[in-house]
Amino acid sequence: MSFAALILRNVLSRKTRSILTAVAVAVGITTVVVLGVLTHSLKRTAISVLRTGTADFTVAQKGVSDVLYSSVDQSEVDQIRAQPQVESAVGVLVAAIGLDSDHPFFLELGMPPQDLMPFGVQIVDGRAYNADATNEIMLGYRAARDFHKSVGDTFTIEGATFNIVGIFSTGQVFGDQASMMPLPTLQARERKPNTVTLVFIQAMPGADIDSLRKSIEHDMPELATVRTASEFGRIDRNLSLISAANVGVSLLALVIGAIGVMNTMIMSVFERTREFGVLRAVGWTRRRVLALVLAESLVVGLTGAVIGVIAGVVAIEQLGRVPELVGVFQPDYTVDIFARALGIAVGMAFIGALYPAVRAALLLPLNALRHE
Repeated sequence: MSFAALILRNVLSRKTRSILTAVAVAVGITTVVVLGVLTHSLKRTAISVLRTGTADFTVAQKGVSDVLYSSVDQSEVDQIRAQPQVESAVGVLVAAIGLDSDHPFFLELGMPPQDLMPFGVQIVDGRAYNADATNEIMLGYRAARDFHKSVGDTFTIEGATFNIVGIFSTGQVFGDQASMMPLPTLQARERKPNTVTLVFIQAMPGADIDSLRKSIEHDMPELATVRTASEFGRIDRNLSLISAANVGVSLLALVIGAIGVMNTMIMSVFERTREFGVLRAVGWTRRRVLALVLAESLVVGLTGAVIGVIAGVVAIEQLGRVPELVGVFQPDYTVDIFARALGIAVGMAFIGALYPAVRAALLLPLNALRHE
């Protein structure tokens, strides 16, 4: 019998125990996959809001619980715009509303019409709204397509009716699913006079962006600049907490899974003491006995990983149907998430089987053969 066949025979000879251990591993892997995809997808959603337009980086209030709660005064926008390395500073008020069950996270963007071009907005049909218009609105082309609207139609938001005067494109999914209106109009609707949510900065050609960011944060310590996804936690504590919880749960899953695997493998080694004695007596080295036990544990762990990944994907698809997450949570499956799940499964198998494997390898043949 080959070494691989012996491994499979030993695993299958204790089907119930192997299945239960694989299920325990699968539960941990399912949790890792679900939290990993959820965290990554929510972060991508949040970053998409920040990357709407063609800015080099974004400025927001530091340390708010949610980026949409950021509040930047118009005086601060003017101060940023006065920086010598700043080509344009576009202050945008962002509001999120629920239009219906299919669109629970619909963005309203308010900005002056003269800032549309610096912001990176391309009007693909119609015209821009007037600066003082209270009933004019533009729709992103994705939103116009979803609602079957075109220039000249009306659009109702929370009881207010607007005339659609233009269709725009920003090149970002969430921007193209949003609406735009004059900044004073949205400020009045949201009761936030002289306030914006985010400031989108475009630096002068050849400017030192890192130096510019440091200068802004030095002059206005209540604000933070964000350029990459890894920096998003500086302006949104909720996402930082979710990311920390993801890491913590992954470590907890590793520990719990390893304990489950260890329990199973210790019982297996104890029951097969005479078998290991025979193997040692016929010439098996300690290294080969060690490899046998570790390999058996790895087979169980990888089986659990496969089950866990499948269960995780099913759970994620169900999460996407939860009304509160529709439009906000768009599953994004990355190689990193599945690689981490696989690594944790292998870690569970290796850590859990290490002590039982060493114990089996160190058994003396004569003592093992005397074992009852």
